[in-house]
Amino acid sequence: MTDSPDILCIGSVLWDIIGRTPLHMAPGNDKPGRIARGPGGVALNIAMTLRRFGMRPGLVSVLGDDAAGRELMAACAAMGLDCRGLLIDPDLPTDCYMAIEAEGALVAALADAHSLEAAGARILAPLTDGRLARPEAPWTGPIAIDGNLTEALLTEIAGSPVFAFADLRLAPASPGKAERLRPFLRHPRATLYVNREEAGLLTGTRPANAAAAAAALLAHGARRVLVTAGAEMAVDADATGTISAVPPPVEAHRITGAGDTFMAAHVAAEQSGLSREAALARAVRAAATYVSGEDP
Repeated sequence: MTDSPDILCIGSVLWDIIGRTPLHMAPGNDKPGRIARGPGGVALNIAMTLRRFGMRPGLVSVLGDDAAGRELMAACAAMGLDCRGLLIDPDLPTDCYMAIEAEGALVAALADAHSLEAAGARILAPLTDGRLARPEAPWTGPIAIDGNLTEALLTEIAGSPVFAFADLRLAPASPGKAERLRPFLRHPRATLYVNREEAGLLTGTRPANAAAAAAALLAHGARRVLVTAGAEMAVDADATGTISAVPPPVEAHRITGAGDTFMAAHVAAEQSGLSREAALARAVRAAATYVSGEDP
């Protein structure tokens, strides 16, 4: 299909409700700040950033047939995202995410991705029914997959012939869901994007830095990993070696979505033909710019 997307983003597509304050917050505090509602979810965050880098992402997820879902579908279409792979389910509500950030750090968050989990493997129908691919003509390009999918579905994807020829890029979504990515630790076509904490959870270690985290993942069979550690060094490691880049220093004004921005910027850079070193450098700059609040 000549109008096909050039990358698929599979996972959470939902509404973000995020409250931010520049003030310090402790549990039980009530502080002045700003509350914003906007399109979000890991898969959608990645897709939106990929679009800003000139790619044509396709979404594979579920929305409810409700006012929130229809509004989100319209917002995605207006951004130029390919929505043919979205399942519309009249029996499920559109998912949402709520977070509070203070002083540029996450205080607490709740991810209500129950509809995505309930939809399960039904969201993958576009990869076999011809909308995006068919069994005799499987998807061969990049696919970004997030850990908001259930462990059972991720395990199915890891062993499915439908995904056997794709360039799989995995993001855990949060430390609490990092271990869901275990089926991809030894996958021959998977690249994992994790932070240091998530790497430790996947390997049962306590790495001191991103390089140690990457080494632990490779020792556990990972083909290729990109590990971030906030404002510290980020690394790209595989069997050929490890390269690193340090983000430029910025004042943090937000954090939710920074990892998604890093991953999307890196994928877009590689798809445009940049070297490993240049792609990693672009990714850390993009994430730092996002954290600074300069990007939309």
